[in-house]
Amino acid sequence: MSKKGKLPAAGLLVAMGVVYGDIGTSPLYVMKAIVEGNGGLQTINQDFILGTISLIFWTLTLLTTIKYVLIALNADNHGEGGIFSLYTLVRKQGKYLIIPAMIGGAALLADGVLTPAVTVTTAIEGLRGVPLFYETFGNNQNVIMIITLVILLVLFGLQRFGTDVVGKAFGPVMFLWFTFLGGVGLLNFSQDLSMIRALNPMYAIQLILNPDNHLGILILGNIFLATTG
Repeated sequence: MSKKGKLPAAGLLVAMGVVYGDIGTSPLYVMKAIVEGNGGLQTINQDFILGTISLIFWTLTLLTTIKYVLIALNADNHGEGGIFSLYTLVRKQGKYLIIPAMIGGAALLADGVLTPAVTVTTAIEGLRGVPLFYETFGNNQNVIMIITLVILLVLFGLQRFGTDVVGKAFGPVMFLWFTFLGGVGLLNFSQDLSMIRALNPMYAIQLILNPDNHLGILILGNIFLATTG
């Protein structure tokens, strides 16, 4: 590969901050939403955990890897992506195609509004597990909302400087975050290697059909949170 084709480590770090920052924060609220939606920790057993992990794994594999890497990245408009860019490729096939294009654009806008709010709010709520924070603020939700608003205002304020600045700022943070997730994951996985069974999609199917799954097929709504970003 020529020197022009090589991507330096610094470039990878910036890309990590820009591209993977969103999906990398999904673990903050995915399992919390799944467990609470099923009635709390008292209803959780090993089969439920295996089924949940299996659902998350295969959802990420099918949507993120197969759909985006193998399909979406090959469906570009002269190198341009996005719902409206792709619409220009098919608009001659019928005027009605503007409808799914508008729906896709609306969904993208909704995701852009919802994801940062949910991610930051859930992260700040997690601080209640810190004794000092809980002793100081207790269960005061107003404090959580104020802290969340301040963080979001700062983050959106930084975006005016462009993705390069954002990537350089968040790249190292995301690197540390992914390293932490990987380290904790490997540590816990080494204590119970049987969790590798979750790679079997049958556990995912069994969880959806399991009567102990109070949400039924609607659990996929919580599982889908893992794909945000």
